[in-house]
Amino acid sequence: MKTWTSTEIRQSFLDFFRERGHTIVPSASLIPVNDPTLLFTNAGMNQFKDVFLGLGKREYTRAADTQKCLRVSGKHNDLEQVGHSNRHHTFFEMLGNWSFGDYYKKEAIAWAWELITGVWGLPKERLYASIFEDDSGDLGVDEEARQCWLNETDIDPTHIVSFGRKDNFWEMGETGPCGPCSEIHIDRGPEFCDQRGVPGHVCRVNGDCQRIIEFWNLVFIQYNRRDAHTLEPLPARHVDTGMGFERIVSILQNVPSNYDTDLFIPILDRVQTLRRHTDAERQANQVAYRVIADHGRAITFLIGDGVMPGNEGREYVLRMILRRAARFGRKIGFEKPFLSEIAQVVIELMGKQFPELLARRDFILTTINQEEERFLRTLDRGLTRMDEIVQTTLNAGQPTISGRDAFVLWTQDGLPYDLIRDIAEEHGLSVDRAGFDAAMEEHRAISGKGAIGTIDVDTLSIYGRLLDSLRTAGKLPEEGVKHLYQESVEIESTVLAILKVEEEDDGSKKLTPITHANPGDSVEVVLAETPFYVESGGQVTDKGALICYDRPPESWEEAENAVRWMIQVEEARRPVAGLIVHAGTVQLGEPKVGDQTWALVDFERRADVARNHTATHLLHSELRYVLGEHVQQAGSLVAPDRLRFDFSHGSMLTQDQLDEVEYLVNAAILADYPVEVYIEDYQQAVAEGAMALFGEKYGKQVRVIKVGYEDEEFSKELCGGTHVSHTSQIGLFRILSESSVAAGVRRIEAVTGRAAQELAQKGLNALNKAAMYLGCPPEEVDRKILALLDEQKALRKEIDTLNRRNVLNRFETLLRQTRQIAGIAVLATQVDVQDVALLREMCDRFRERMGSGVVVLGAIIDSKPMLIASVTPDLVEKGLHAGHMIRDLAQIVGGGGGGRPTMAQAGGRDPSRLPDALAHVPQLVEQALHHE
Repeated sequence: MKTWTSTEIRQSFLDFFRERGHTIVPSASLIPVNDPTLLFTNAGMNQFKDVFLGLGKREYTRAADTQKCLRVSGKHNDLEQVGHSNRHHTFFEMLGNWSFGDYYKKEAIAWAWELITGVWGLPKERLYASIFEDDSGDLGVDEEARQCWLNETDIDPTHIVSFGRKDNFWEMGETGPCGPCSEIHIDRGPEFCDQRGVPGHVCRVNGDCQRIIEFWNLVFIQYNRRDAHTLEPLPARHVDTGMGFERIVSILQNVPSNYDTDLFIPILDRVQTLRRHTDAERQANQVAYRVIADHGRAITFLIGDGVMPGNEGREYVLRMILRRAARFGRKIGFEKPFLSEIAQVVIELMGKQFPELLARRDFILTTINQEEERFLRTLDRGLTRMDEIVQTTLNAGQPTISGRDAFVLWTQDGLPYDLIRDIAEEHGLSVDRAGFDAAMEEHRAISGKGAIGTIDVDTLSIYGRLLDSLRTAGKLPEEGVKHLYQESVEIESTVLAILKVEEEDDGSKKLTPITHANPGDSVEVVLAETPFYVESGGQVTDKGALICYDRPPESWEEAENAVRWMIQVEEARRPVAGLIVHAGTVQLGEPKVGDQTWALVDFERRADVARNHTATHLLHSELRYVLGEHVQQAGSLVAPDRLRFDFSHGSMLTQDQLDEVEYLVNAAILADYPVEVYIEDYQQAVAEGAMALFGEKYGKQVRVIKVGYEDEEFSKELCGGTHVSHTSQIGLFRILSESSVAAGVRRIEAVTGRAAQELAQKGLNALNKAAMYLGCPPEEVDRKILALLDEQKALRKEIDTLNRRNVLNRFETLLRQTRQIAGIAVLATQVDVQDVALLREMCDRFRERMGSGVVVLGAIIDSKPMLIASVTPDLVEKGLHAGHMIRDLAQIVGGGGGGRPTMAQAGGRDPSRLPDALAHVPQLVEQALHHE
């Protein structure tokens, strides 16, 4: 049998299905687009979920791809197995071929058999196929699949086996599309059994050993589950297949584990080279090597898709994986950051298939280095504290580390829960996960941070049924509502549907289709076409109005009197692909389905947004020019009043850098560059240098925004937003602030156009007023203010000197208040000072003058009582202690304090009790002497 490389295996799969009419679809991002139910893309079908739910369509009916996936949370959590298992990973690829209402079981089974035996040459006698046989309910045996295996392949008939719902029935969730599946298994031989010697063990399909393993699942989606007991046939049947790429590579390369394939060997070799380990040392540290290799792939792809390290959601997962890898690196001897070296190998291995890794190489490596350095600075402290907690728990005879202790290790020392659990298990301990989660929820409640939300599938179903009904009735074409935002800000259209919006008692939204609405109703309106921009890519939605006239108006004055009804539109949304709704409130009249209406976008607001959006592209370009090519967009907001741009960079920008960026953006505005918008093939656009942004989902054809001339291209990005036609229309660009929003991510907020003009006008007016008040030209205001500050500082110093002289002049008067307590000089009095240092100086001077004695001085400083006590050394020997005295006095004024036997200090909250505290001093002296 041929020895296949992983690259050949992947490409042969895609070529095989391309030859059979499949569109080869690029892998979706690890960050699911428009699906808040998922933290990460964890299966090949994720990007086609809307098709299976009946909420979206594609321009093709056959597809094939390799999808990058991540499983580290929820029920698909393989993290604890990574390193110990031969086949579990956090990041992996899933090969798949898809049919959306096109071919079905016959072709899916025949092609699968042809590929694995005819192309890849897997031995037929070692292959098994499992089919569905219902073990509950009345679906019976999937005879159709059995007959396809018998008639379309030459598999050994005895190798067709049946299993029930647990193994061979696939469901998306508690409701929704589902169906039987047929899995393909291979017998790798008795040498692969890891249960040899276990009494009663039998190697079998779906058994508990590694001899016969499943590697390809063919799912036949033919039912819709309405509830736990009801299945109904779907109008269109689909095929959804998934084959773990790492597993099929290990099979075709005939190696015992995924880590022995050419997907991992170069990474493991790099670890060994960096550590200068022998082969024996590498084998002895196999788990650590595997964790580093697996996690190195995961963090490279996560950062490549725009995830940054943080403490919530996806950002936490990235930080946790990276720090877990770094800790395993420390276990095998790495003292300095090394994970960027691992990422470099991953990029070299997989960059051709996933070009985003090559395009974002600098960004990926810089981010990894910064986060690893940050963690290593605190790792030793965290591990020391962890050791103390482990030892305390063991000494107490407890089996579990408390959740509160684990939470403190996370928040104060940066040790993620999974890493804490790993270390605990190494000492035979567990961690109280419930207690940790409770502490985390308490923290989230205080900080206002929550988890990723969920989507209301019932509400989506309403939109989906509405879209289908409009298509079926011929009111909408297959592609759905015509989105004409690029062509106009006002069009005449037809009201196709009205949904009344009401809030339920639990805060959820209730949608009710209606034929007409009344004044004051909150509604969502569907038009045949719309000029409203729908929020995406950071740009906010348009606002405006829907207006229906009794008669075509000939002037603005006549238009006002001819209005039959009007809806104020607050936002336009796309709840499902193909459907756009205009959400707002009925201001006047009774809108009806079938009415003609003018859809009017707020033009001035749209123009302000366009200025900010084009300025964002200029800002991105200039940041890369000034700071370096590692700068990548990490988020943005384009609103009418401002723009916000988040970007990857490891340190705060200097004022000189900010000034340079601002100057260059304004220079580009003054250059009056044309802004060209055109449609191009995605691959060609990227090859020509167009920037594709993190987290965005692109189709085969993309919209390109180019700023500049043919021979002077200033900026080129893939973007669906609204823009000016020439940069000069932006007006003035002014940076408002620069700040940090996450590890390695900076944020710039800025204004343009009218907002920038208003800001400049207010600033100049304030400057002119200040110049008038100071009696100097505007250009000399800063020097005048500095001179005044110097003068103020000198006056304050003179006042402090006079106050000190005045207080010390009263020294003899205060000294007369000294009392004799059992032959000891005691002075307890309140003085009028505003400086703790001066209060301490007075106390020292009194003690020196008295030679032997006790001094307690009190003062009201910044509206709070302050006390200082001093005891000469000879009296300390007699039992007097300044620290003990001051602690008792502090309680009287509602505070706390302490200090040495000869000097102590305290503060409080209640200034009215200061005289009472000072009056109590003689009693404290007597008690101390009596006790002695």
